[in-house]
Amino acid sequence: MPNARLYKTEAVVLRQRRLGDADRLLTIYTTAYGKLVVKAKGVRRTTSRMSGHLQPLTRCMLQLAQGHTSDVVAGCETLESFQPLHEDLDRLSRAVYVAELIDRMMPEKSPGMATYRLVVETLRRLASDDGGDMVLRHFEMTLLGQNGFQPELGNCTGCGTALEPVENFFAPRSGGMVCPSCASDSGGARAMSLTGLKVLRLLQRGSYEEAARLRIEAELATELERHLRSYIVCVLERDVNAAAFMERLRREARRLPART
Repeated sequence: MPNARLYKTEAVVLRQRRLGDADRLLTIYTTAYGKLVVKAKGVRRTTSRMSGHLQPLTRCMLQLAQGHTSDVVAGCETLESFQPLHEDLDRLSRAVYVAELIDRMMPEKSPGMATYRLVVETLRRLASDDGGDMVLRHFEMTLLGQNGFQPELGNCTGCGTALEPVENFFAPRSGGMVCPSCASDSGGARAMSLTGLKVLRLLQRGSYEEAARLRIEAELATELERHLRSYIVCVLERDVNAAAFMERLRREARRLPART
């Protein structure tokens, strides 16, 4: 952390919590200092000039003052509001998932410029693209790789042999794929289609632009989401609340009558 009492940093607001009668605690992800929890004094008052600049899923420039327990927001300016995310519940739920996953996975005060760029790029894509599922799958796979949790997709994690082009199995507790011979010894292993494995490999090694060009059918999209979600739950040792919220929105959308 800087030695000066006042310092500036660019940040994305991940979430906020009430503190006392008028304050909030903000969890932010910054360019230079990684994840921080800072205090925003008086922002719940109707007269606060900073409140609109410190909403979750906002990219802003912050001036922070060092405090005894947590640093305090002394000034702020909105750089990007990602407004389309706040106007569509489906886009918003995906963006909240991104913010929650960053909050769960990243330790405090651990700088990560690559992760900051990933967050900003993902929010921009969610705000402008229609390929929400692939945006999230790319985000998940990239974030796992940046933090040393990249799943093994080339060799069996049980016997170490190269995977044959057949239906293999994804075993989160084993750290990735297992061959049919080792599947019975890997708790929680689930069958993965050959196409699903190919897409995961592309997400792991290729660019977002390459992944975005794929046309994914609904069944394959569900398969990819299920496997990556189970792996993330294994890594975090808990589920991500926003993932369940997204699934609930999809179920409700399926029950609605089709528009004519």
